[in-house]
Amino acid sequence: MTAPLPIRSLHHVARRTKQLEASLAFYRDVLGFRQIPRPALSFPGAWLYDGSLQIHLIYDDSIGEPGGPIRTRDDHLAFYSDDVAAVERLLGEHGIAFRVNIQDDSGIRQIFFRDPDGHHVEVANYPPTRE
Repeated sequence: MTAPLPIRSLHHVARRTKQLEASLAFYRDVLGFRQIPRPALSFPGAWLYDGSLQIHLIYDDSIGEPGGPIRTRDDHLAFYSDDVAAVERLLGEHGIAFRVNIQDDSGIRQIFFRDPDGHHVEVANYPPTRE
């Protein structure tokens, strides 16, 4: 059998954005990422970092307009938080619409919302991973 790839961790997630400044503000001011230096690439964008994960924003004006309901099964970024109640309160203070989903079997409270381009984001207090 062939060995798996020697992957250690997730380094970054790239997000295409039609609204670079709004997305930069969202990931910085709402999610707490800080902007870091980015190479002089041939297209506009921004790199952000939170101490464990980078978000690479890539400007792309071909993205459609965000809309529709917040859906828990769409592709999304998921973040862990020790204080989901504070997440709900702060999203309200930021004026960001969100949806609460409670898992029937575990009681996990998941908060789903969108970035300025309509990409879904989830925040929850997940139980420890079991091997």
